[in-house]
Amino acid sequence: MTQIGLMVEGQLGLNWARWQRILQTAEDFGYQCVFRSDHFTDRNPPDEDSLECWVSLTYAASHTSKIEFGPLVSPTTFRHPSMTIRMAAAVSDLSGGRLVLGLGAGWQEREHRVFGVPFYDFPTRYDMLTDALEITSRLIFSDGSVNYAGTHYSLDEAILLPRPKKPGNPPILIGGNGPTKTLPLAAKYADEWNGVFIPPALYQERSNLLNDLLAQNGREPDDVKRSIMTSCTFFPTDAALQAEIQKRGKTIEEIRERGALFGTALMIVDQIGEFVDAGVERFMLQWLNLDDIAGLEQVAKDVLPHFHQ
Repeated sequence: MTQIGLMVEGQLGLNWARWQRILQTAEDFGYQCVFRSDHFTDRNPPDEDSLECWVSLTYAASHTSKIEFGPLVSPTTFRHPSMTIRMAAAVSDLSGGRLVLGLGAGWQEREHRVFGVPFYDFPTRYDMLTDALEITSRLIFSDGSVNYAGTHYSLDEAILLPRPKKPGNPPILIGGNGPTKTLPLAAKYADEWNGVFIPPALYQERSNLLNDLLAQNGREPDDVKRSIMTSCTFFPTDAALQAEIQKRGKTIEEIRERGALFGTALMIVDQIGEFVDAGVERFMLQWLNLDDIAGLEQVAKDVLPHFHQ
């Protein structure tokens, strides 16, 4: 079954009141999941509210009962991977196994500089992510102590206690479209691969490549769930849509060329259908206006019934 949920940018004004409203709306109106970015700031000032990611996920675990949720994604530059997996395992258990652990290399230099977190070149951050994925995977699946001597992170007889209530939890999500860096990591470590701002044809191409890489790792295509994060701009009427197109000075095709969902309800349903045909199982709809709860409710009423039973 196709799953449709939300993704919010936590650095764009997320505070407790907004987070509570978004979570409650997702629960009440049938969204399958709510993911959020793990950022301290936006790439450019002015700075806005930015509720700390893992504190907010702990709240989600104890104040929701149906939706899945998680970071999309937590940079390995922010926290030692042993700390991240300890938090993630605890939040997963608190929620009854509804957390999905998204991990990434980090990309935004400004937030690192502003808060005094070292920001390395991409090869270094990629190596840090590789260490983090190996450590995370070993701690999740090992009932005994773990030793690991990595390039940047290491373990010496570490064990994740208490053990996850659900074996193999939390599942690991890796996001990104890169064929030579991201997808090989997803094929080795991920339970879910998340494409980002990518049109259907390219998504299918990358998904097929992932299948080949999975086979090289002795895994099956069904071992890795396929999802996408892309923007969603919803218009309740065709008149509102046409006014926005004129304002932007672009055609709908130009607006959608990176995979953005843009249009009235039936147009978005058709676009989602194209992604489903390309292999997408779960959608994280990026919703930038954190106060537009009415819009979230309308999308739930007009779009979700076409996919959610």
